Amino acid sequence: MELLRLLENSLVLFGIASGLLGLLVGSFLNVVIYRLPIMINRAWSLECRELLGNPDAGSSGQSTYNLVVPASSCPHCQRPIRAAENIPLLSYLMLRGRCAGCGTAISRRYPAIELVTALLSMVVATHYGFGIEALAALAFTWALIPLFMIDFDHQILPDSITLPLLWIGLLLSLFGVFVDSTTSIIGAAAGYLSLWSIYHLFKLVTGKEGMGYGDFKLLGAIGAWVGWQLLPVVILFSSVVGAFIGIGLILLKGRDHNQPMPFGPFLAVAGWLTLLWGQDIISLYLR
Repeated sequence: MELLRLLENSLVLFGIASGLLGLLVGSFLNVVIYRLPIMINRAWSLECRELLGNPDAGSSGQSTYNLVVPASSCPHCQRPIRAAENIPLLSYLMLRGRCAGCGTAISRRYPAIELVTALLSMVVATHYGFGIEALAALAFTWALIPLFMIDFDHQILPDSITLPLLWIGLLLSLFGVFVDSTTSIIGAAAGYLSLWSIYHLFKLVTGKEGMGYGDFKLLGAIGAWVGWQLLPVVILFSSVVGAFIGIGLILLKGRDHNQPMPFGPFLAVAGWLTLLWGQDIISLYLR
């Protein structure tokens, strides 16, 4: 209780504590980003085998695989990662970015995600201050990070993240944490149906699929958190962010402009910005 009172009375301390917690959460999100697509592929494979009437085919040698089992290990030498080597950010610096067993370089993505999660957590904490809004916004932030990375890598937005995000947003509206229930429900429906309509119109005109159903669900979830009034801000932000990143990839890395680009990462960035500063942006525009 004394610690909670201290965090409530000191915004700086609350921000630092949230940043440290963000480092720990970021370490777990690295596991989610790496393992969840594999878990989804395994589930899809099993469903296909069951539909074909041979659920045991191709399953030999497949052991339990989830976010907890098996324990983390080096993907190259299979050496188990010890607890002392799994301290967020610090272990990467102490190991100088290399596996302690085989010396293979560790991807810079892992400490980057931990650091980004910590920084965003600090921003959320200092923006809202100690309270339910900060706790909810932290959960929102931590959900968007793996959605961003998984969609960027694999062009999928897992229902196991987007659907709980949607329901949590709707439940929070019962208590008016960010928006009221009516605004949240209309926001969820409008978010989903807006992209759903664009998808079918684009397919009717071009015969191609311009986006995936995961994008509909993600915008619906964001709409449940920010309300229908801020959906235009989300779409505007996502379009601007997407344009900048797309042009940057084409100019700096020579990416083929015909190569499909996931929309989920841009929605995630736009949703986060809108939750924190959407109302301020609208007020500034109206003035």
